[in-house]
Amino acid sequence: MINTSEKKEKYIEIAVTDGYDMDAVKSSLDELARLLDTAGAESVYQLTQTMESPSPATYIGKGKIDELREFIDAFDADGVISDDELTPAQMGNLEQALNVKVIDRTMLILDIFAQHATTREGKIQVEMAQLQYKSSRLSGSAGVAMSRLGGGIGTRGPGESKLETDRRRIRDRISSLRKQLKEMEKNRENTRKSREKNQIPVFAIVGYTNAGKSTLLNALTGSSVLEEDALFATLDPTTRRMDLGDGWQILLTDTVGFISKLPHNLIDAFHSTLEEAKYADYIIHVVDSSDPSLERNMDVVYKTLNDLQITGKPILTVFNKDDIAENAHPLFDRHADLSVHISAKTGQGIDQLKKALKKLLLSDMTQIKEVIPYTEGSRLEKLHETGHIIKEEYRPDGVYVEAFIR
Repeated sequence: MINTSEKKEKYIEIAVTDGYDMDAVKSSLDELARLLDTAGAESVYQLTQTMESPSPATYIGKGKIDELREFIDAFDADGVISDDELTPAQMGNLEQALNVKVIDRTMLILDIFAQHATTREGKIQVEMAQLQYKSSRLSGSAGVAMSRLGGGIGTRGPGESKLETDRRRIRDRISSLRKQLKEMEKNRENTRKSREKNQIPVFAIVGYTNAGKSTLLNALTGSSVLEEDALFATLDPTTRRMDLGDGWQILLTDTVGFISKLPHNLIDAFHSTLEEAKYADYIIHVVDSSDPSLERNMDVVYKTLNDLQITGKPILTVFNKDDIAENAHPLFDRHADLSVHISAKTGQGIDQLKKALKKLLLSDMTQIKEVIPYTEGSRLEKLHETGHIIKEEYRPDGVYVEAFIR
């Protein structure tokens, strides 16, 4: 485990590119540097190589390895991190050639998740993802690489302090974790059924990591969910009730942030958590307006939603951090039904956001005005359960009702 009060681990970032979109490569490496910072380490240099595809043996070419060795000495680096997931052979060969720790983006993200998991479910999900990743790296040079990691990034996690490196034991452990998650999933399903019975609309808050989702949830509900200027500060879904006024109530569910190159093991392990968005009635897509890569980030969010088969839901896009954004052109989301500009931190635009939430609700409802005879009391009872009553007036021939129904 990294002790942030001591000297930070220093890493040199490496990436292979075909040379067609260097801006995207630079943006990805800058994000990798922020991930390192979140984990308690630091990036000291970025090295890229232009080639058609990574070397199957060492990821980068022999000449670049020699160059990288010089940078390691010059910066007194503790290790090297690849922006792409490395194969066991690539990781082992690079460690042998460089004689320092070699990790990849996937290991780093798993490490951050291990730091931030607080609930039992979150810890189980992280441990399962780590085991799935490590199970494919237990033979040949990869086994040597894993044993040489020492402390720091890639070695921490919930659960057992020292993971067994036997495939059978890991497989049995993953099976046990899956069973535990299945039990938790049943509890989650019961909660969803209860929400459906009460007919309270559910809005899932999604977005790129560090877009300000937790800050928005706190601003709208007055709750105190952890807010931190760090990637993946929130892993466990949090649901809060919100009063929109005039009797309108909704549920807001915060979800884990998305990121480019999100490891498949994490998507698999966090599937039940991510499904909170799947079972929601509406999607609130939070975008960091101040991020120069916001369009790429938005694409990542929609690709991830599509991969999770979360489609066809009304979307309200919230362009957050408007108080510090410096955009030359108006921001636009072609996937959204509505969009607003706010600053969850300062409260700017929150009233407009509440109006947009109500507008989205109404767009999915029909207004009725009718007299329900006293002999049809069950209809009135059902209307109270599933609709939103605006006016109710008792008349000689029955109950006059004005209401919105879904």
